[in-house]
Amino acid sequence: MPINILMPALSPTMEKGNLAKWLKKEGDKVKSGDVIAEIETDKATMEVEAVDEGTIAKILVPEGTQDVPVNNIIAVMAGEGEDVKAAGAGAGAAPAPKPAEAPKAAEAPKPAAATSAPAPATGPTQAAAPQAAASASQANGHARIFSSPLARRLAKDAGIDLSRINGSGPHGRVVARDVEDAKSGKGLKAPAAAPAAGPSIAPGMSDKQILALFEEGSYEIVPHDGMRRTIAQRLTASVQTVPVFYLTMDCDIGKLLVAREEINGAAPKDKEKKPLYKLSVNDFVIKAMAIALQRIPNCNVSWTEGGMLKHKHSDIGVAVAMPGGLITPIIRKAETKTLSTISSEMKDYAARARARKLKPEEYQGGTTAVSNLGMYGINHFTAVINPPHATILAVGTSEERPVVRGGKIEIAQMMSVTLSCDHRAIDGALGAELIGAFKQLIENPVMMMV
Repeated sequence: MPINILMPALSPTMEKGNLAKWLKKEGDKVKSGDVIAEIETDKATMEVEAVDEGTIAKILVPEGTQDVPVNNIIAVMAGEGEDVKAAGAGAGAAPAPKPAEAPKAAEAPKPAAATSAPAPATGPTQAAAPQAAASASQANGHARIFSSPLARRLAKDAGIDLSRINGSGPHGRVVARDVEDAKSGKGLKAPAAAPAAGPSIAPGMSDKQILALFEEGSYEIVPHDGMRRTIAQRLTASVQTVPVFYLTMDCDIGKLLVAREEINGAAPKDKEKKPLYKLSVNDFVIKAMAIALQRIPNCNVSWTEGGMLKHKHSDIGVAVAMPGGLITPIIRKAETKTLSTISSEMKDYAARARARKLKPEEYQGGTTAVSNLGMYGINHFTAVINPPHATILAVGTSEERPVVRGGKIEIAQMMSVTLSCDHRAIDGALGAELIGAFKQLIENPVMMMV
């Protein structure tokens, strides 16, 4: 029997993915472990390896197709000794549903058209339809998006979802000029409605109501990509479902800055006489938070309806800004690592995060998170908890401020931090113990070394 190649679930929460690129073509032989395709999730691009050996008989989902549901058949492979042509002829397309378009500002919403019955989840499917039927399927709302390779690359570089671009090529194919028009706001379809599953992004107003508030032509529509939608849905759910309270403390980091300068000055050099590491204030923050959670273990938790998860290690997520959103790579077992190791891991994670090359296990999970906006001159802010975390630490800039010591006014290098706490898991006094432990460590960095 032919072997169905399915859209893989690259993370526990993945429901759909974009088929970015095929690395094998029809007729190519593959071995177990060969990389056959690249799949884009909302925050990373992952390589997919073949599990079985055989020959690619039919590719059902072309590269560039977006929002392909997990477990949809994307290709069919003929096993050893099987007729490749026969396996390909018996394969059927498995189109992914395309998000419905939102109504335009000047039009009333119309009833959704009835959809055809879905293809069976297992077993061989019917033969693929000819090109004319394929172009018709694009017109009636299926997710197969016909586009040129150049258009796909230009759209990806510009951060524009191909499904939002009106194609002007044959059979509605998206070509390079369509992408160029889309960059200036031309030729874009109306924003897609929020998915039925999950929280609404703007629960009080529909897209039609929002667009009606503004003069036509006074704005441009910048389509949401998968990352922005995921961030919006997850953080909206967090605000709506997690009862949060905030605790703020001012920390004197004068000793930390002196220690940082001494450590960086004594760093060993490589062959080119460059230091092997250069610690940042954020490296100290990560380490201090990790040790504080070990000292106050009842804060190193995650809430579930069935019971409290008490974590043994401090896995610290660190917010990294990237084009179109942010991601939180995780320093695992941070309480056991040296400052130089934490610094090296963060530099690697940040570089790969911005290139969307992180693996799901490198940014999913964690027991808390740190968000630092100090480099932007922000001295105080509150951060939104990202479940299943029960806390997140917002770190402001360090600055000279007047403080009173022994009845005298002195100038000190101060830094404000705010701890957001999930009140289901952490009570006020317990949260105060955690931020107090952090303050003690960050103000006395020598305590992180013992």
